[in-house]
Amino acid sequence: MADETNNEVTEVAAVEAPAVTEGGEREARSRGGRGRGGNDRGGNDRNRGGRGGNDRGRGRDDDGGEELIEKLVHINRVSKTVKGGKRFGFAALVVVGDGKGRAGFGKGKAREVPEAITKATSAAKKAMVRVPLKEGRTLHHDGKGRFGAGKVNLRTAPAGTGIIAGGPMRAVFESLGVADVVTKSVGSSNPYNMIRATFDALTEQTSPKSVAQRRGKKVADLLGRGGASAAEAQAAADAIVE
Repeated sequence: MADETNNEVTEVAAVEAPAVTEGGEREARSRGGRGRGGNDRGGNDRNRGGRGGNDRGRGRDDDGGEELIEKLVHINRVSKTVKGGKRFGFAALVVVGDGKGRAGFGKGKAREVPEAITKATSAAKKAMVRVPLKEGRTLHHDGKGRFGAGKVNLRTAPAGTGIIAGGPMRAVFESLGVADVVTKSVGSSNPYNMIRATFDALTEQTSPKSVAQRRGKKVADLLGRGGASAAEAQAAADAIVE
């Protein structure tokens, strides 16, 4: 009887042992599979994150647009009364220019400041105008601009004068690329009125080349009417780029 009992125990152990071993192997394989799966997923996530970041960086670097100067002139908190209370937002005024004689301004409203600035910048890029510059640094002649209660006076200046302007007007000339100018605001200090009045004066700027073309004359003929000799007038005409 003892031998039969021992044989049964041995047979049971021999039958159950492989089952346990196979189960352990399956469990180990399962754990290993989960571990490998976790590592693979982690690696894929990291790779996806890296590729995404690189793509965004290349998108900014490979942008085909021109390099623009953006100036935030004014930002104001606004509110709208609706049913149940007030809804607050922000209004931004932005000036954009290429520093080579082109500039524009725009305004935008949104619930958040960055979105308002983005809207204003987009509107400014669509409304850019070209202004002829003398020697690429100053205005060709004096001018006056007005919008509403805003009045501004612009005067050409010799080299080394700098930008004599304040507030919104300085942002316009810095983005436009003007290095020497003297300005004076004699009206409203509202930034919207000042910006519009400044652009009103800038759009009236004309160059000798455009005037000569419109009148069917040579640039040297127009410059010689101020008392300058023919040689001086011709030299000044040749020096005019725009």
